[in-house]
Amino acid sequence: MSNLAYDTDVLGSASAEEIAQLNAMRPVPRISIHAFCETESVSKPIERAGEDRRLSKAHMRIVMGGLESALDYYVTTPTPNLIILESRAEPKELLHSLERLAEVCDPSTKVIVIGHYNDVGLYRELLRFGISEYVVAPISLADVVANISRIFVNPEAAPLGKAVAFIGAKGGVGSSTIAHNVAWTMSTSFESEVVVADLDLPFGTANINFDQDPAQGIAEAVFAPERIDEVYLDRLLAQCAEHLSLLAAPSSLDRVYDFDPEAFMQIIDTVQRSAPLLVLDVPHVWNGWTRNILTEADEVVITATPELANLRNAKNLVDTLKKLRPNDRPPHLVINQAGVPKRPEISAVDFAEPLGLMPLAVIPFEAQLFGNASNNGRMLGEMDAQHAIVKSISEIAHILTGRAELKAKPKPGLANLIGKFRPKKK
Repeated sequence: MSNLAYDTDVLGSASAEEIAQLNAMRPVPRISIHAFCETESVSKPIERAGEDRRLSKAHMRIVMGGLESALDYYVTTPTPNLIILESRAEPKELLHSLERLAEVCDPSTKVIVIGHYNDVGLYRELLRFGISEYVVAPISLADVVANISRIFVNPEAAPLGKAVAFIGAKGGVGSSTIAHNVAWTMSTSFESEVVVADLDLPFGTANINFDQDPAQGIAEAVFAPERIDEVYLDRLLAQCAEHLSLLAAPSSLDRVYDFDPEAFMQIIDTVQRSAPLLVLDVPHVWNGWTRNILTEADEVVITATPELANLRNAKNLVDTLKKLRPNDRPPHLVINQAGVPKRPEISAVDFAEPLGLMPLAVIPFEAQLFGNASNNGRMLGEMDAQHAIVKSISEIAHILTGRAELKAKPKPGLANLIGKFRPKKK
């Protein structure tokens, strides 16, 4: 299989079917979970679920030993928000053990039982007994996350918006420009509300690219977390287009911008409750808060130029995100500024192959188009709606929002462009 195709190794520990199921699930709130397992076939999926970003706020503890271990443990220890119990006991014995557990279990604690008997009568009896859910082994990672989500996530709550994080493999590769143009295209093509958050507080360019000069922006939110709610954030948003709003960076050096790892998470959660699409313009730095944002985002886009340092950095990012996001699709790749005159370059195929990714787009170097758009505070689509690069940006927007799929093979136009950057034979 070509390295340009998504394979099971690139996708991480979750299968493609599990990833599709997980993508439809919402994050679980801060809860404590204790799991008591008898078999590795049950403990392993639960362990993988504990590493999933949708359970990142939950505290998971896994103990081998099943129901008897739980009974011994809770004699002296308070019960958590959720107990997951595996039992191979017969139905009568299982019900008897659960009666004993009820004597030491807090009334507010939820219980999921994983059994080995596919018995409808047992299922109904367990529900009458007060068990939150009964699942028959074997189970999958998606089963674990889905059952926990069903108990602790309000199904009537408004769906969370999708967060897409853009980061450059190196400074100056055009990640912010791609992010802003994709966000603008999402808002205009789909008439969907989009919020752009410029997270590069000292040097952000979103206010310039969108021709905005707001008095307030994301700095006011991050430095006053106690005030963050939908109403307060709405005051900080600058309206860039009919369906596009901006949380602008101050772009000033009158203070230092050192943040805790969780500094932006409340802002992101609040925006996601009010807008269906959130584009995060992440600066090319590596610290606790950028790591957390890239871990928690629904999609990650890496922008790179076709040269060696970018390839090394992109490879590091892809490998790290694979470990941080084992149950999500790999990040997307955009190769930008291809074909700079007289600059030695790595061909797009050779650049993408060690990353194991098919590029979303290979965007050629067009100094006049990008320069004119930047100097006029306009998006590329406003400067020349029929330009091939604008169409590439539109394709990126469609793929990131799930309105189109990345084709397994480069289409003719991309193939021709890739061939253009191959080293010429002497």
